[in-house]
Amino acid sequence: MVLVLIFIILQGGSIMSEIFGKKEDKKQKIKERALAPPGHPIHTLMEEHKILLHFADELMNIAQKVKQVKDLVSVGEEMEQLSHIVEHLKDSESHYVREENVLFPYLEKHGVTQPPAIMWLEHNQIREIKKKLYVVVEEHKSIGLHDFATKLTDVSTSLGDILQSHFYKENNILFPTALKAITENEWIDVKKQFDELGYCCFTPESAKEVPQKAEITIPESADKREIVFETGSFSKEEVEALLNTLPVDITFVDKEDTVRYFNQSKERIFPRTKAVIGRKVQQCHPQQSVHKVEQILTGFKNNKLDVAEFWINLKGRLIYIRYFPVRKNGEYLGTLEVTQDITDIKKIEGEKRL
Repeated sequence: MVLVLIFIILQGGSIMSEIFGKKEDKKQKIKERALAPPGHPIHTLMEEHKILLHFADELMNIAQKVKQVKDLVSVGEEMEQLSHIVEHLKDSESHYVREENVLFPYLEKHGVTQPPAIMWLEHNQIREIKKKLYVVVEEHKSIGLHDFATKLTDVSTSLGDILQSHFYKENNILFPTALKAITENEWIDVKKQFDELGYCCFTPESAKEVPQKAEITIPESADKREIVFETGSFSKEEVEALLNTLPVDITFVDKEDTVRYFNQSKERIFPRTKAVIGRKVQQCHPQQSVHKVEQILTGFKNNKLDVAEFWINLKGRLIYIRYFPVRKNGEYLGTLEVTQDITDIKKIEGEKRL
């Protein structure tokens, strides 16, 4: 079944045309087909699909109105609607984050690996189109009415097309597969982790219903005796609290490239859920970044690299990301990822003594 699923998603040409058909047909199927009851993670995702498609339609309507006016003053109400849609599209990031950090790892545990990778790739394509939309809206006064109308139409069309295609694939291929592969108890865990990550501002209230809880089983020590190090000892509770108190996010990947641990710092920068435990680190990154991950890991394993550093701007904050090989007596044990918000640190000047 998995091989057939991958074949359907990967094939191009006439097969894809036959699957997707006309846009109106896809839209109708998306609206009519319900796979799970309210409160179920799949139901929530599908309801969000409907709402996002509505926003895409509204965006297209606004673009058509802008093309017909002589000045922006004539579309003041539409511009307010456009700002409203943009804010909701920004908030929709939660939708994709929940899929990437919870649903996809569970599918991978059941052997469904390639379809989530393709869906993640499309998520990034959607993100790029949304970024273009945000720029067009932000610069609408400076670029002039004609260019604004043209660019808004182009980006609205692109966004509507990719959302229709992407949501159709998820609703009709990925989600039915997930419902067959993932167990009932696992769905309870998925729901809990969805709750932890949070929802979109437009997510239906039914998504916030709390089902009976179940916990993901993560291997623990056989007992609670002290953990003894060369320079001291801790109880398990103390070690966990200490790691969660660190002013950085850390994730440990073992020598087999499997994610084994992440701390739960007070203000986590990037989403992490328990579903990531046991996942190959390569599957935790979009496909276009995997080759870089492989280069870093190979350098660590071959003792040719001792650190890899990156820094990015995220929501107005400067984020510093470092990777370190964990070794003992020259033997590679794994990789430590350390992520830190250094925005305020960069502002420090002079001294502040005890």
